[in-house]
Amino acid sequence: MEREELTKKIDAYLEDKWDAMVEDIAALVRIPSFQEDDKKEPGAPFGPGPKKALAAALDLAVRMGFQTHDAEGYIGYADFPGASDTQLGIIGHMDVVPAGPGWTFEPYEVTRKDGYLIGRGTLDDKGPSVVALHALKFWKDLQDAGDAPQFPCTVRFLFGANEESGMADVAYYRKRYDDPAFLFTPDAEFPVCYGEKGGYDGTLTSKPIPECERIVLEFTGGAATNAVPGQAEALVKASADSLPAAERLTIEPAGEGLSRIVAAGKSAHASTPDEGVNAIGLIVDYLLKNGLCGADERAFLELDQKLLNHSDGSGLGIKASDEYFGPLTVVGGTIALEDDRFVQTLDSRFPTSITADQITERLGSLAGQVGATFQNTLLMEPFLVHPDNPAIQALLDAYNETTGEDAQPFTMGGGTYAREFASGASFGPEKPWVKDPEWVGSMHGPDEGVSEELLKEAFGIYVRAIDKLMRIDLR
Repeated sequence: MEREELTKKIDAYLEDKWDAMVEDIAALVRIPSFQEDDKKEPGAPFGPGPKKALAAALDLAVRMGFQTHDAEGYIGYADFPGASDTQLGIIGHMDVVPAGPGWTFEPYEVTRKDGYLIGRGTLDDKGPSVVALHALKFWKDLQDAGDAPQFPCTVRFLFGANEESGMADVAYYRKRYDDPAFLFTPDAEFPVCYGEKGGYDGTLTSKPIPECERIVLEFTGGAATNAVPGQAEALVKASADSLPAAERLTIEPAGEGLSRIVAAGKSAHASTPDEGVNAIGLIVDYLLKNGLCGADERAFLELDQKLLNHSDGSGLGIKASDEYFGPLTVVGGTIALEDDRFVQTLDSRFPTSITADQITERLGSLAGQVGATFQNTLLMEPFLVHPDNPAIQALLDAYNETTGEDAQPFTMGGGTYAREFASGASFGPEKPWVKDPEWVGSMHGPDEGVSEELLKEAFGIYVRAIDKLMRIDLR
């Protein structure tokens, strides 16, 4: 099909079906599909929300005429058979991080405002997944009408249910099914990402500090390990009128001799920590500066400060960089008081110049010096596909042809499904160099939103990408 004719057909599909696509997105956003381990059961291994969202996505694919399968609630897929069993994979995820505090819009509804869709999952990853699924439906419609030949390969669209909390969905799938020959996920940035930093999560836990010895009685912050926390608060033994004011902090009386300190930071994805302000760090700095901690509390909080105030890892002695991925990043995502212990989670994205074992050894040593413990809770090694790979170039060509740009592929710190498969890439839809209005939030933050025009453009890019990938040898 000639380029101009394809462009006309893309425009016609969007004109006819865009409002329906938005409603498809909204139907998924209405489902609070965050993991709830205490509610998991057979067929719903990540809790009722992810299961319901997975079922809704598969139902949408059925209505489009695709062959679907639910793999025991871990993951599902929709197949568009081609002339061979060789598979092109597309994978999105139906789970989300919890809404968290700070929303000015309803998190589990899609609000359309000034050309944007606002709601949890509109950007990460329900919105892009629906758009990519419709790109596959675009080609199905053409083939059903006899206006396009059958694809040489089968396309399998995978719907994950555990991307945000460990990717156990993909682990389950890969034990039972062969990898696609190549796969892309619409869950990152354009033009095309061919490599991802290593992913490393951990937990710092203080030694027990009885409440009678503590000044900090409560401390909570953050909604997810893999995000810069935008909100945090602590209850301390101190009169509010004796505490000095501080930027981004609200200090309120909370009973006789007690004060509640509330921090308003700025949420951001853990892979781009410089875009956020860590609310836990704001409170830790304040507690230490104003002596609002006993000796054992101080020892742990000073260690925590080394994590929270140095997103390049220099505070912890794990700073590193390489030619492919650039610098290591690390954030403290959540904090809580559990069984008289401070529990601080962290998320690091690391390059090839440092190993996970080195990170574990360093953090374990630092924790031991203050009577704390450290545990590595998640590990993903760095992932790289050569940028000259024909599949990477096909995705890049689709992007540049649609946008008229001369963009180049890149690597990133975010962790996507692509890294879990033998050959893959993350592919849009974000354009971080295009700035949204201030009232539009980022993924994992309050008021998460995405431009309708960006999603429409992504639809055209995905339509062209599928076509171009079908024109190369994927085997």
